[in-house]
Amino acid sequence: MDPAPNRPKGNPTLAAALKTLKRLQEKHHGVVEASDLRNDGQRALLLDTGFLKPVMKGWYICSSPSEGDGDSTAWYASFWAFVSGYLGKRFGKRYCLNPEASLMLHTGNTTVPRQVTCVTVDGGTSKVDLPFDTSLLVYPDGKRVPAARVEVRGLQVWPVAEALCLAGPSFFVNNPREAEIALATIRHASELLPTLLAGDKMVTAAGRLAAAFEFVKRPDESAHIQKAFAKFRIKLKLVNPFELAEPTISPSKERSPYVLRLRSMWAGWRQDVIDVFPPAPGLQNRTADYLAQVDERYVADAYNSLSIEGYRVTDALIERVARGDWNPDGDPAHDKTRDALAARGYYQAFQAVKESIAKVLAKDNAGAVARRDHHDWHAELFGPSATAGIVEASQLAGYRRGPIFIRNSMHTPLPSDAILDALEALWELIEAESEACVRAVLGHHLFVFIHPYYDGNGRLGRFLMNTLLASGGYPWTVIRMSRRDAYMQALEAASVKGRIGPLAQFIAQEMAEWAPTREGKSDKA
Repeated sequence: MDPAPNRPKGNPTLAAALKTLKRLQEKHHGVVEASDLRNDGQRALLLDTGFLKPVMKGWYICSSPSEGDGDSTAWYASFWAFVSGYLGKRFGKRYCLNPEASLMLHTGNTTVPRQVTCVTVDGGTSKVDLPFDTSLLVYPDGKRVPAARVEVRGLQVWPVAEALCLAGPSFFVNNPREAEIALATIRHASELLPTLLAGDKMVTAAGRLAAAFEFVKRPDESAHIQKAFAKFRIKLKLVNPFELAEPTISPSKERSPYVLRLRSMWAGWRQDVIDVFPPAPGLQNRTADYLAQVDERYVADAYNSLSIEGYRVTDALIERVARGDWNPDGDPAHDKTRDALAARGYYQAFQAVKESIAKVLAKDNAGAVARRDHHDWHAELFGPSATAGIVEASQLAGYRRGPIFIRNSMHTPLPSDAILDALEALWELIEAESEACVRAVLGHHLFVFIHPYYDGNGRLGRFLMNTLLASGGYPWTVIRMSRRDAYMQALEAASVKGRIGPLAQFIAQEMAEWAPTREGKSDKA
């Protein structure tokens, strides 16, 4: 007699298919072509269970069984890997992205584009329609495929210097942040001259770039370009291609595109925040009252984490499928335990944040406090789950060491090797900022933009926001679940469209809902 008749039976067929998929995802970064998965039965099973999702005829991406048909997360997470895999299979290395797309990759742009343009050595012109209104435009022009290509994210692209010379004036208007970052990565104008002096058609580009260097406060580089052309009796007409009032990146020796991007965002956005926020109330020596109001806020639920780890087939998952204790619809008992542990972790983290706020109210620099204490918040947030074995203890030791993706967002968080430099830059910006509202709004957004941890980035970002709000005497502000969609749209507008105004307005509106009354208590308490 079977001693455990109700025990679920294993699924060796699915386990075998997952082993094949795991091998392919490691080799092709989650992108699968039909010829790579020759076993029709395994392919059908993986599609049926949701571990594979079709992109176009003969092409698939790894997915999660929990994703619905309208969920774009797997596609946005796999976008560049798919473009790389598709172009590599079709053209080998006989192609190059156009100069504008090349610059977007070089400058660490984190947004999935609507269309990517690729130039090939041979072949015909075609437009490849892809999921969620994205596409790939391919056309042949051997003269526009440089001999000296470089590889970024597995794609053949123009080097930065050549791409800047060839990018049209519209690039500086439509993508000013990327244009500034690209210029900042050029150490000396001599990097541009081999391309600029290659033909008469580059004279206009030379004048454009000389003017651009003037605009970003690098007159020596502008003069170098002008002198190079003057030797050939050519006087350049300088036309500034930027439509910005002021540059957002100061001249420096920094070359990380991600650090440069954060600095540009901060400088370009801070006035937008100041314009929509009320003046800071100030601390006014009321530490006890302020901390009492913080305690009142605990009864409000914090947001669930808005981030998910990029879906991967793991050995542990394969073993669970083989044993029969994996449920594609989830495990209610497991979910209940997980939720209880998360609630305990949130309570512990809240107490740790309150201690940090007490330091801020004692006039410690809020950015320095957050720099020192944010690891403690994260450890408390996931400590109970780690103790129970639901979260790996190693995840409490530091920042993530792999990719992560935000559900249904066209923004891809920074690569793991950029996290330390980016966070260092963020803490420096927060510490140096004079306006509390700017510290709070931009600190919150850019922390989530970086997404330094595997999980909990949203909750930690809001803890950071409230710690920084406290530095100006603003009240602890809860982002209400009823306004989740508006919150997500505001974050997306900042990350993808470069507009911080909607998020600043949203936080100011939510803060007004939690402002203390004359009696000292919030209407929402």
